[in-house]
Amino acid sequence: MTDPSITHLHRAPTKFGKAPHKPVLLITLLELMESGYASDNRFYPDTELVGVFQENWRLLVDTANQPDFTQPFYYLQSEKLAGTGYWELIALPGCQVNAHIKSINKLISVVNYGRFSDELFLYLSDASNRAYVRQQLIQAYFPNKAGEFVERKNSGEGYFHELEAYILNAPEAKKKIVKIETEEEVYVRGGLFKRLVPQVYQQTCAISGMQLGSTFGHTFVDACHIVPFSVSHDDRVTNGLALCPNIHRAFDRGLIAINDDYSVLLSSHIREKSEHAYSLNKFEHQKMLLPEHKSAWPDVDLLRWHRAEVFRG
Repeated sequence: MTDPSITHLHRAPTKFGKAPHKPVLLITLLELMESGYASDNRFYPDTELVGVFQENWRLLVDTANQPDFTQPFYYLQSEKLAGTGYWELIALPGCQVNAHIKSINKLISVVNYGRFSDELFLYLSDASNRAYVRQQLIQAYFPNKAGEFVERKNSGEGYFHELEAYILNAPEAKKKIVKIETEEEVYVRGGLFKRLVPQVYQQTCAISGMQLGSTFGHTFVDACHIVPFSVSHDDRVTNGLALCPNIHRAFDRGLIAINDDYSVLLSSHIREKSEHAYSLNKFEHQKMLLPEHKSAWPDVDLLRWHRAEVFRG
């Protein structure tokens, strides 16, 4: 497993030099393994994987190449150790992966996960082996960035961590809106919003108090934008509410709103059996559940926009 070919990756020539995508992906996979991600050797193309890839790209790559995650995720399948491939993509049932899929949204509709060969995964399951391979990759492909990269990662700096702080509206976050330029950035930001909004509400519907999850880590509470992202381009938690699916739909359709004092307003257009245990009328004038930290509370100005532009009193 000390085969030198892992530091002699086949990289496509570009006008900016050889493509750095594969080594960045491998460094990212090793980092996620270190945090306990993919303990079953399944690397899903989710917010975490794409986001950390984007972060590591920004810390390591100083050429004008584009940080396209889909490229190495597919083409790493062509690499070999001791003459044997060590990375493969597993398609979703009924799908096939026969070519590079350039869109992240198309990719996640076809690919279930990527995986290392059993032999390599076993080798990398040892922390000292992971550290060795990671060091070899950084020194082979990004020697001028090695010291700075480790220092900034250890201090929690970088795109993904900063973006998470921004969406959480944390005091240390940059106040200006982070510009979105690519489909993958939209994917990462949207995924973080969907994950972090329920998190700050403790996986609980802010109106009904419903809390439903599973031992697989799923939550059945939605992240709902107060002002649609297409209008506001605001994906901070202050533009979000954690709502169960039926209340989420009612909120989006203007049948429910939230007042300045965080009490619930119901539209006169609601039609339901008021005596039913799950009727919405029992929530009228009730105070919604609020996050622990005031910095994550819904923005009153955004709630006013929703009442003026969406709510049908």
